Amino acid sequence: MTTAAATRPSTGRRPSLWRQFRTEEARWAFIFLTPWIVGTAIFTIGPMIASLVISFTNMGLGKTFSFVGTKNFERLATDRNVQTALWNTFYYTIIHVPLAMAFALGLALLLLRVGRAAGLFRTVFYLPSITPLVAVGTLWLFLLNGQVGLVNRGLELIGLQGPQWTTDPGWAKNAIILMSLWSVGSTTVILFAALRNVPVELYEAARIDGANAWHSFRNVTLPLISGALFFVIVVNTIAALQMFDQVYTMFYGSQSGGAIGNSALFYVVYLFNRGFEDFQLGYASALAWLLFIIVMIITVIQLRLSKRWVYYEGGA
Repeated sequence: MTTAAATRPSTGRRPSLWRQFRTEEARWAFIFLTPWIVGTAIFTIGPMIASLVISFTNMGLGKTFSFVGTKNFERLATDRNVQTALWNTFYYTIIHVPLAMAFALGLALLLLRVGRAAGLFRTVFYLPSITPLVAVGTLWLFLLNGQVGLVNRGLELIGLQGPQWTTDPGWAKNAIILMSLWSVGSTTVILFAALRNVPVELYEAARIDGANAWHSFRNVTLPLISGALFFVIVVNTIAALQMFDQVYTMFYGSQSGGAIGNSALFYVVYLFNRGFEDFQLGYASALAWLLFIIVMIITVIQLRLSKRWVYYEGGA
């Protein structure tokens, strides 16, 4: 038995967007998406547009509001603190992201070997990720204390003299990198899920072909989890470029930060200082847009480079 729709010849044309929207399924999808669309417009797009407008003004506490053109952006090029903050942020990002990826992948591989206990350890690894960042910064301020901190006490047990992590300018950024490895739980969970989706048959085939553990990891595991790796690399890079909470708590919240100078002056910390301590809102908005452009450029580069090493099963 055939219907009129089944016997009607195909025109080879796709239905228009409006006709697709008129279907009941599309209408319900739009209804459920409406709260997200409204929230994004009000709390994300709206503030971004406002910030862009403010970046061309001298808006600040006690100042007469007026447009100053591109003066705020011209000031960025000559502000030595911007250069220092960018260097500190890039240094942290370049070292933190690879270390975090390696550490998280190592933990994920260990989870594969613990069997039924994986659920317990997965929860333990993830707990630091949901701990308030201010609390994490305060905790590591004590752990990295040069005189009584547990990190230096542990180094003493193996005959090593620990540095002054929080007061030595040469070790401040390294202290932040060490502290940031505490919260790789979310990355570990994502990579663990990707590892569990790798077909066991591929490992068996690799062993039959004479592959050892390293060859299996390089030629089977890494290609099949490359999509998840790419995702967490992008997310962790963006998060590293916006590092603020722990740095401010450790070096600018409970202490003046004078002992370490600008060695822990990260970009968002400097942005916060200009905007909410000096109330230079116009200049702070220009700083925010510079960071946005930097993040966009780095993300686009990562997307382009991903075509060379990210493997998709569909052949894309």
